[in-house]
Amino acid sequence: MKKILLLTASAALLLSSCVSQKKYAALETQQRETQDQLNTATVKLNSCLDEKERLGQQVKTLNNQNAALLNNVGDLATLSVKEAQNLERSLESIKEKDLKIQRMQDAITKKDSVTLALVTSLKGVLGNMSDEDIQINVEKGVVYVSISDKMLFDSGRWNVTSRAKEVLGKVATVVKNRPEIEFMVEGHTDDQAIKTAVIEDNWDLSVKRATSVVRILQNEFGVPPERMTAAGRSYYIPLATNANAEGRAKNRRTRIVILPKLDQFYNLIEEGMGDAK
Repeated sequence: MKKILLLTASAALLLSSCVSQKKYAALETQQRETQDQLNTATVKLNSCLDEKERLGQQVKTLNNQNAALLNNVGDLATLSVKEAQNLERSLESIKEKDLKIQRMQDAITKKDSVTLALVTSLKGVLGNMSDEDIQINVEKGVVYVSISDKMLFDSGRWNVTSRAKEVLGKVATVVKNRPEIEFMVEGHTDDQAIKTAVIEDNWDLSVKRATSVVRILQNEFGVPPERMTAAGRSYYIPLATNANAEGRAKNRRTRIVILPKLDQFYNLIEEGMGDAK
């Protein structure tokens, strides 16, 4: 009977880890898709800029032709109806391209402004923390808050320390005031093997640490659970070598990945493109 209970508990822990990995894989797929959309939008923007330049050259050529005609004849009446229509169409096309470009630039500017405001708020509430304990950076429009293992947990444990709860409370204050963002809590370990009565391996430990942080944010600080994802990364994404104690200490961390709702960003672009038609 004891063996059956142990097998059942192990299976439950493995299932928990798998579910978290599936959630993370889905989120990674979503992030790749939104990055592809951003790349497509950038290509369209560059194409519009090239088209604007080409049409500008056409207008310049037509203006030179018109000036030559006016100099020769001295009367606007000499400008043919066809040339006048071509000029009018070129000017209208440039106007449409300018509007589309402006709409896309406005959307990008708004997204960058949201990211900047978020980073500023986080640094404002966490500014007195040591860089060794907390790091905030931005990569490709995504904000990362990395918290060291020594601040959050005791060695080999997943219970959040009292000092760490103060930090998580500050982070919660910022994200709760910004409903336009979602975020994922990632647990990272070093490569030192671990196995106890309740922890199967580093996968298990990293998931338990991530879910502990999520529960604190939800239960003690009121962060809406539907805006959070917990994920365990084990020791497979190290920041430094695991060959020495200093490197392993850097690798043991919990990372909060703050994700702007990129669908809102692309909706702004699509709406702008539609208005420009």
